[in-house]
Amino acid sequence: MGARLSDGGTDPKGESNATSPVSTAILLCGGRGSRLGGDVEKPLVEVGGKPVVDRVLAALEASRIERVVAVSSPHTPETTRHLRNRQNGRGEPDGGDDERGPPALVLEVCVGSGEGYVADLTRGLSMVTRPAVTVAADLPLLRGSDVDDVIHAARSAAAPNTDSRPSLTVCVPVATKRALGVSVETTVDHEGTQVAPTGLNVVAGETDRVIVRDRDSLAVNVNHPSDLGVARRLVRERR
Repeated sequence: MGARLSDGGTDPKGESNATSPVSTAILLCGGRGSRLGGDVEKPLVEVGGKPVVDRVLAALEASRIERVVAVSSPHTPETTRHLRNRQNGRGEPDGGDDERGPPALVLEVCVGSGEGYVADLTRGLSMVTRPAVTVAADLPLLRGSDVDDVIHAARSAAAPNTDSRPSLTVCVPVATKRALGVSVETTVDHEGTQVAPTGLNVVAGETDRVIVRDRDSLAVNVNHPSDLGVARRLVRERR
């Protein structure tokens, strides 16, 4: 069965339920990709013959995620069209690199304001019940197992004797990114180690916890032409 597509959400806006399973993801795909130097919208730049947004969707489909709210923007009209074309069975994810046969995703597409990451994230969060996974559409090496690992971490992060869950920010060591030759946009100090956010998170409660995963699949964000070159090389090597 293919993914289903609609234009609106059905979950209560902004509702938080710490005891609910993490089965919804917000996919942020509103970047125009000007730093990549081409005329293709960032989510549609191809890695291994497939747009990066499709690679991220494939990873989500290979995970325990059941519903995805994709937030595009006025800067990415072709991305919006590409996602809506999936109603007609074109460009559907194939399950990614994981072997487990996934169920079909329920995919909903909305167009954000184009005012940036925070505004698009806020738009997506207004359409889902928390906790929810959030992921940027520039992680072409993402695996379903990465997403499931974060879901498991979120389920395990509830405070003792309560239903309260913190939000999770998934980071990778800066040293890993530099060893791969990819760009480092933002760094934070975590327990004496410099780490960088991956773009994969869980939004739940008001408090935030950093978790570190040292994996190539989470270390490559396509922000610059050099990042794109590394991503394409690593995808070739996976085959």
